[in-house]
Amino acid sequence: MELSPIGVVESPLTDPATAPKQGREGAPEAVLVIQPEVAAGLDGIAAGDEVIVLTWLDRADRDVLRVHPRDDPANPERGVFSTRSADRPNPIGLHVVEVVEIDGTRLRVRNLEAVHGTPVLDLKPVI
Repeated sequence: MELSPIGVVESPLTDPATAPKQGREGAPEAVLVIQPEVAAGLDGIAAGDEVIVLTWLDRADRDVLRVHPRDDPANPERGVFSTRSADRPNPIGLHVVEVVEIDGTRLRVRNLEAVHGTPVLDLKPVI
């Protein structure tokens, strides 16, 4: 299996430890910078749309199988597949965002908790 990023996240968030756990918990606006060779795939996306952004959480620990949900030791440990933890064997991020503005291959979005430099794997419409 081979995945190729279609873009990258530009965000004021730089530290996963201090980023919101979910985008609707205070994430600042961010920009998805899409590679020019896949720009034709943006046709049909408009400001105001909700899209699902799939990312590769490149700073995640891929050896983790059990976590305290929300990194809170007061929560009993659970298997990562029952949580939204970034740490997991295949650290694919799933983010529902709102498109604020499109400028060429740059999509300004809100509600994205991914940190600066996170690779973008795909975009899908919310249905």
